[in-house]
Amino acid sequence: MQVARLRRLRRSANLRNWISQTQLSPKDIILPYFIVEGKKVKKEIKSMPGVYHLSIDNLVKDISGVKGLNSILLFGIPKIKDEIGSQAYSDDSIVRKAIKAIKREFKELIVITDVCLCGYTIYGHCGIVKPVDGLLFMANGRKKKKNHKLSTINYRPEVDNDATLEVLAKIALSHAQAGADFVALSAMMDGQVRAIREMLDKNGFTDTGILAYSAKYASSFYGPFREALDSRPQFGDRKSYQMDYRNSDEALREIKQDIDEGADIVMVKPALAYLDIIYRAKEKFNVPIAAYNVSGEYSMIKKLADGDRVREKELALEVLTSIKRAGADLVISYFGKEVLRWLV
Repeated sequence: MQVARLRRLRRSANLRNWISQTQLSPKDIILPYFIVEGKKVKKEIKSMPGVYHLSIDNLVKDISGVKGLNSILLFGIPKIKDEIGSQAYSDDSIVRKAIKAIKREFKELIVITDVCLCGYTIYGHCGIVKPVDGLLFMANGRKKKKNHKLSTINYRPEVDNDATLEVLAKIALSHAQAGADFVALSAMMDGQVRAIREMLDKNGFTDTGILAYSAKYASSFYGPFREALDSRPQFGDRKSYQMDYRNSDEALREIKQDIDEGADIVMVKPALAYLDIIYRAKEKFNVPIAAYNVSGEYSMIKKLADGDRVREKELALEVLTSIKRAGADLVISYFGKEVLRWLV
């Protein structure tokens, strides 16, 4: 019997590249940025080596140095936080100013903006929190009723879904008015896609796209990101609105609902621990699928590579290619600049 020699197709790098089924491309990569107020700010985020807080002037400078960059995702960090996240939609919000500066210099660059409240509120949740029994939420994260301090142990905040939709719609509209190409809805509130699509359309922004964080899991892989955005919940957790990692069918329901409400692109987040969800979504839905290679995944690779740049490249490309192989059309990654340098 003749032996099948599959190794024939692996014996050289040229052969392996020739028949490879999955190829990362520069167009697949979305590069995230963390934007802060001020000038000449470039401060490395401790838990995310190689990722920085940037002021707008340095943001524009950084973008200009990235060859092959096609799309970016902006996260704003305000100077002032309050109970309703008002800085997220103010006329002089950090994200609005960043969009305008970017569009002046890079008219063809696809600018996506995060629409959420976790980085803008004093309590670090993705929605408006209802006061409970007269409690007031203090800027230091503690709860206070008159002069009596209460323990936060076992306290579960209640996020007001419908009140949050009103604020998210205002944020999305403000970003569209500044020139955003897509708004990325990450709060995981029921009905957020419909509310924002209606707000955009009513105000004439029918061409502004929606990238929905449709299957966003309550994950332990977000730790470094929360440091970067200063968005750790001051009490409770986000499990009442982000998805349970034990569930997969629910993810398909969430994705379908967002598509039905008008999402142009849907996302699975995180990516590496949820490749099965990416695969199922791609098999079932005929829309572009994005995946977020999140901060914890990034930091794990950095830690494992331990400064070895060759090893880091091998690890990063293996992980990002696996995400695309699972079915993602677009990948948000903090390795974006490096990947583009490797690919271009």
